[in-house]
Order: sequence, then C-alpha cells, then structure tokens
Amino acid sequence: MMRIKPIALTLFCFISSFTYAQYTEVINSNRPGVSRSAFSVGTNVVQFEVGPFITHEKRTPELRNDVEGFGVDFAVRYGLIWEPLELNVEGSFQNDTKTYFSNIPFEDSRANFKYLSVGAKYLIFDPYKMANTRTPNLYSWKANQRLTLKTLLPTISLYLGANYDTKNNPYVAPGVEGLSPKVMLITQHNFSNKWVFIMNFIKDRIGTDQSDFQYILTLTHAFNPNWVVFGETQGIKSDFYADNLFSFGAAYLWGRDFQIDTALTFNTKDTPSVFSVNLGASYRLDFHKDKKPTYKDYSKSAKKEAKRQSRRSKKNKKEPLHEQLLRQKKEHNQF
Repeated sequence: MMRIKPIALTLFCFISSFTYAQYTEVINSNRPGVSRSAFSVGTNVVQFEVGPFITHEKRTPELRNDVEGFGVDFAVRYGLIWEPLELNVEGSFQNDTKTYFSNIPFEDSRANFKYLSVGAKYLIFDPYKMANTRTPNLYSWKANQRLTLKTLLPTISLYLGANYDTKNNPYVAPGVEGLSPKVMLITQHNFSNKWVFIMNFIKDRIGTDQSDFQYILTLTHAFNPNWVVFGETQGIKSDFYADNLFSFGAAYLWGRDFQIDTALTFNTKDTPSVFSVNLGASYRLDFHKDKKPTYKDYSKSAKKEAKRQSRRSKKNKKEPLHEQLLRQKKEHNQF
C-alpha cells in the first residue's frame, strides 16, 4: 500500500476545502422519481429533464369512471451566481379521456397542466462541506474514517416558488386559478456503499381550496458508475385529493451529460386506482468553471489552522505526561 506523506495529505485537504462545490463531473438529475435533491446543478449549468408517460386510472365502485391518457413531465434547471442556488421551471402536462359509466355513458376529453411552477432552491446546510474543512488525523486512517455526528446529519435545502393554474383546469379543485405560493423542505443523506436517502416536505397551492401537503421519500442505490435503481413513496393530502403513490425504477448514465430512465407508479386503493409507466431522459449544457481560491482565501485558512494548532499545543501542555503517552500509543495502534 502506497503511503502518503503527511505534508502532501495536509496540502490536499487544505486545497480541497476551497475547491468544494455542488457541481459534479457527471449529470445530477432528479429523475426518474418526483423528489428533488438537495444539491443544485452547479453554476452556469443548464439542465433539461423530460419524461413522457402513459397513465390509467379506474374509480370504483360508486362513481364509476376510467381515465386513460398520456402526458409529459418536464423541468429546466439553472445554476445561477452562487453554487447553492438553483432556479427551475417544472411542470406536468396531461391529455386524457375520462369515461363515465352511468345510465348514459359519456366521455370527457381533457388536456391541461396538472401543475406548472417556477421557483428557486437554496442549500442552507451542508455537513459534507464541514467535513471537508475538518483537520485530518495524520497518524490514523481509522480515526479519519470513523462515523461522526457531521456524517450522520443531512444536507438541507429550502425551495420557494409559485404555481400557475389556468381557469377551469380539470386537474385542480373548482375555483383554483392564477398564482399560488409553494414551499418545500428538502433533506438528503449520502450514506456509504452508494446509498442516498432523500425526503421532501411540500406545502402546495397555499391559500387556495386545494392547499396540498405532500411528503416524498426516495431511496436510491448505485450498483456501479452507470446503473442506479430507486424506490419511492409519495403521500398527498388535501380536501380535493388524497393518495399514497409508490414508484420503482432505474436510470442509466449514458455519457457524463446524458441520462435515460424508466419507472412504474401505482397505488393500493380504488378511488381511483392508479397505474403509470414513464420513460425519460436528462441532458445538461455544461458551462461550469471552478472558482480558483485566491491568496486571500489561503491566508484566512492558514490563520485558522495556526489558531487550531496553538489551542491544541496549549491543551497538550496541560495534559499530564502519562496521559499524553497513553493517547499517542492508542493513536499509533489504531493506525
């Protein structure tokens, strides 16, 4: 095993604290699930996500009707000014035929946006960035890999936006039209062994007759750099509509800027029963450039490191000699 000299290791960790960013070398898509990740696409990156789908809904036994149709989910994401900030436009357009089974059966053709929103997402807390700035233990690999509170905390982002609903939209409650606020709390855990757990808590169409509360829980696992699978549950509750949806699917990375995916969505009730299949793709235009650390940045970090070393030196002077020897022996054994 090749050993890294302590000076080289310190320099690497020192510089990485400045080069840290949300931008990734490969595309970071929200698809194929409906949850949003806590991280942005990165500054000067324009990303397009689209997913055509077919859907079938059946309502029994009292209000018997069937819905069959197709649609498309879409999103445009853009990283602006700061790494934690992302602007986005998202929506879902559906075209279907609703058939009523009554004494005189009839059909109703419908087409409109199920939702259309514009908003901004901002990362407000990132424990992984804090971990990057932590001073490493130069004598113990185990000590650096040990689980800490910082590694168990989630990344947290906040989304603020607005919906736009047209008049007489068949997919929303009667009387809901125009602009309405939308807020979302996003958390993300990046666990070891390539597992990621995302939670979204959403308050939608605030102040209208269809003020939805939604939660979305998504668990993904990467088998290798190209293949990812996911499972997801989505809860929706309002006076107009309530449901619990389950989704399963996979995504394939086809180049650093292009991803394809597929998913199945269903529920477990019959008011109505829901079954949907979608295929999708994500593509980004990457104009990102890493911001290089300035001399001022290095100077500030060097001063902080000097203060930490000074405090550590004072603490060691107060520590009895036999305790110092026991601690050093323990650290040596860990390595």
